[in-house]
Amino acid sequence: MAHLRGPDGCPWDRAQDYDTVKGLLLEEAYEVVDAVNLRDFKGLEEELGDLLFQVVFYSRLAEEDGKFDIDHVIQNVYDKLIRRHPHVFGETRAANAEEALKSWTAAKEREKNHDADSNDRSLLDGIAAALPSTLEAHELGWRAAEAGFDWVKVEDLLDKLEEELVEIRKEVSSGEEPNRQKLEEEVGDLLFAAANLSRQVHSDPESCLRRANQKFRRRFQALEAEVRRRGKTVRSCTPQELDEIWEGVKMQEKP
Repeated sequence: MAHLRGPDGCPWDRAQDYDTVKGLLLEEAYEVVDAVNLRDFKGLEEELGDLLFQVVFYSRLAEEDGKFDIDHVIQNVYDKLIRRHPHVFGETRAANAEEALKSWTAAKEREKNHDADSNDRSLLDGIAAALPSTLEAHELGWRAAEAGFDWVKVEDLLDKLEEELVEIRKEVSSGEEPNRQKLEEEVGDLLFAAANLSRQVHSDPESCLRRANQKFRRRFQALEAEVRRRGKTVRSCTPQELDEIWEGVKMQEKP
C-alpha cells in the first residue's frame, strides 16, 4: 500500500483521500453480504480480501497524516476483544449466549461511559449516523430497550403499527392534497416501528427487508417471463392481467 501511494506508485491510488474511499468501503462491505447470502464461499474469500484492502487503505492514509497505522488498528481490536470478553479472559463466566451478550454490553458501556444518569452523555451516543436508516432504528430501539424503555410485548408494537397505518390512511384519504411533510413523518414512524418489530422477534430489519427484496425480484422476473410467454410486455398488460399473473407466480412458489 505504501508503494501504491508512493511517488512511483499508482496515480489513482495517490489521488484518493478519506472521502473518496468511503463509497468503495461500503460497496465492498455489501458485496461481502451478498456473497454470504448466496453462500458463495469462493466469492466470499475474494470479497473479504477486497474489504481488507479498504481497511489497509484507510490505515495508510492515517499513517501518512501521522495519526495511526495498520499495526495500531490490529492491536486496538486485539485489546478490545480481551476487554469485551471478561467472561472468557477474566474472572466471570457466561453460561449461555444471552449471558455472554450481557457481559459484552456491560463491558462496552463501562468503556464508553454510557451511564447517562451520572453525566451528560446519552445512552444513544456512539450509534453511527451513517448506518442504513433501518439499522439505525434497530440500534436506537435496542439501546433504549436495554435501559428499560421499550414496548412491553410484541402485541403493543403491532398496535403501534396499526396506529401509524391509520394516521397514514387518514392523511391520504382526506380528499385533499396530502401534507407532504406530515405524510413523510407518519411513514417514517411506521418504518421505525417496523424496524423495532424485527428487533422484538429477534431479527434485524436489514436482513428482513433484503429477503423481501429478493423475493420480489424473483417473483417479478417470473412475472416477466410469463408475460413474454404470452407475447406481450409488462407495460402493455392491464393491471388486472398483471395481478392475475402475480397471483399465479405466488401459487407456484407454495409447497
